Amino acid sequence: MRSQMKRPNVKKQALLTGLIAGGLLLSGCSQVRGHQGYIVDPVLTNAIQPGIDNRQSVEASLGRPTFTGQFDENSWYYVSRETKQLAFNSPTPRDQMVMRVVFDQAGNVASVDRTGLELVASISPDGDKTPTLGRERSFFEELFGNIGAVGAPGAQGASNDPTRP
Repeated sequence: MRSQMKRPNVKKQALLTGLIAGGLLLSGCSQVRGHQGYIVDPVLTNAIQPGIDNRQSVEASLGRPTFTGQFDENSWYYVSRETKQLAFNSPTPRDQMVMRVVFDQAGNVASVDRTGLELVASISPDGDKTPTLGRERSFFEELFGNIGAVGAPGAQGASNDPTRP
């Protein structure tokens, strides 16, 4: 009679252990979301108007830019990106907003441009070699290719002066 009472406890423990193990395995496959850059407030970003706002009002509304133009200090960029990542994969962009505010010489807003995910480029390297222009040379051609070329007429470093050895 005692052995019959222990069996349901063993089954319950096995079921509970299986559920916990399954939950832990599935939690490793959950999606991780991330945010990079500026936190967008649509009301504030849509309020910036060319001809009305200036540097001080843009900075008061949006804060300092993510970065300024490299060649032109009159361009401010606000960059925001939402990413998703499964397990150990690389993060992929889910949403992106780049807002460029261009100022004229007087410091007033000249234009406001917005772009999104359409400009995100996916770059995947092709193998472990970098493609270059030129000819393909084998290992032995690279190793022994210059034998006899040193001092040859027309070769770099060769002298056309008969008095020099």
